[in-house]
Amino acid sequence: MASLIAYQLRAASRKSLNCGALSLRARQLSTDITNKATEDYEPKFLQAVEMFFDRAAKHSSASEETLKHIKSTDSVLSVTFPVEKDGKTVMIRGYRSQHSRHRLPCKGGIRFSSAVDLQEVEALSALMTYKCAVVDVPFGGGKGGIMIDPKEWTEAELERITRRFTLELCQKNFIGPGVDVPAPDVGTGPREMGWIADTYRNFNPQDVNGAACVTGKALSLGGVRGRTEATGLGVYYGVREFLSFPEVQDKIKHSGKIDGSSIVIQGFGNVGYWAAKFFEANGAKITGIIEHDVAAYNKNGIDVEQLALWRKENGGSFRGFRDAQIIDTPMSVLEAECDVLIPAALERQIGLRNAHKIRAKLIGEAANGPVTPAADEVLRKNGAVIIPDLLLNAGGVCVSYFEWAKNLSHLRFGRMNKRWDERSKEQLLSLVEGNAGHPLTEVERRQLIHGAEEHELVYSGLEDTMIVACNETRQTANAKNIDYRTAALANSINKIAASLAGSGSIFTHA
Repeated sequence: MASLIAYQLRAASRKSLNCGALSLRARQLSTDITNKATEDYEPKFLQAVEMFFDRAAKHSSASEETLKHIKSTDSVLSVTFPVEKDGKTVMIRGYRSQHSRHRLPCKGGIRFSSAVDLQEVEALSALMTYKCAVVDVPFGGGKGGIMIDPKEWTEAELERITRRFTLELCQKNFIGPGVDVPAPDVGTGPREMGWIADTYRNFNPQDVNGAACVTGKALSLGGVRGRTEATGLGVYYGVREFLSFPEVQDKIKHSGKIDGSSIVIQGFGNVGYWAAKFFEANGAKITGIIEHDVAAYNKNGIDVEQLALWRKENGGSFRGFRDAQIIDTPMSVLEAECDVLIPAALERQIGLRNAHKIRAKLIGEAANGPVTPAADEVLRKNGAVIIPDLLLNAGGVCVSYFEWAKNLSHLRFGRMNKRWDERSKEQLLSLVEGNAGHPLTEVERRQLIHGAEEHELVYSGLEDTMIVACNETRQTANAKNIDYRTAALANSINKIAASLAGSGSIFTHA
């Protein structure tokens, strides 16, 4: 209780700092769930990221000067430009934040949302810095956003907005394969990334590596197989790894197996959908799926593909789906009893108003910042295990790194070695068959000599990355007796500090 009171006082004392925000609309996330989940005095997203950083900094080996450097945002671009809509001129505001350039390029998505503001973009770019470090992706953190609701604009209008924003980035040197590389985020996808890549190419026709200026592109434009499902797959790998740790099994009284586990997922966008698909494919029961208006619930498990198909054919809504109970109060499903809760929507979805109601044993943060600092404390005191966002949803940036590397190499993964691998395996298999005197069937033979396709190599690289990062986080948490969020962030700080120290920091000493 004392720590919560101290937290409230800190939050209240910092509340006035928000009033002069550079954004035209300093805001609190306006979703119904957020308004019901958080108290007015709880910190906004950027403050929450800074509070988590300060908590982890105490367990790092970085000096005070280095911590100040790491915590601060390097550069922020704020632009406005006119776009014509229905015969009227509308002023569009966009942002790009480069939190850290200790490694280049900076990396982070661009979101289209009417809720975008400068604080959100800075917070997300900071998270990207720590996320890249925790999974050993050699990027600095960046993030961008345009303050529009994409549903209110036609495709042609969205293209004009995207291309104009890209022009602003080009003019201000905020985009380029070695400078800053955007990716999809909320409200954007391969289509928008294609527009960005084409605009950059037209302004930089001599850049042979121009395709690497953005990731998340369609395959025809240099994308990589496996990028679409990457974040959801990374969520699955991360939860699987943590459930395999004996100390986690003991704490939450769980068998450690995905098979048979009950999963509730909040958010059925790209991340939530693919996470649900991978959990379901490995034997889990998806008992609840929550959207902004309603939730679908079935204690025996929901058919993920059938629900997705229903939503697509019925105006984007779960309503009327017969194989699950449709609940008009989605918050109640967020609080349903389950083995694993996956918040995969937006930030600040679990706060002081609902943290004490959450009954999940393990919470995997597939969204960025879904749990406030005070809620994090409440959940852990109640015995829940939390896998933090900077670790669990790093699959997207990991596979974006693979796409960036593919674009720079100008070579599809597997193109050089797939057939050689198959021939080598075939020769070995023939030798084994001869010695054993037992020839295999053609089907068995093809399965054994199969050379890896690009998506299989991507999956393999992502799985290895998540396993290593999860185990590094576990080791730090056990060695220092701290929670997993603090451990992951402390590891990130130490890696960034080592990079800064190794390169030297000019002009900082007399």
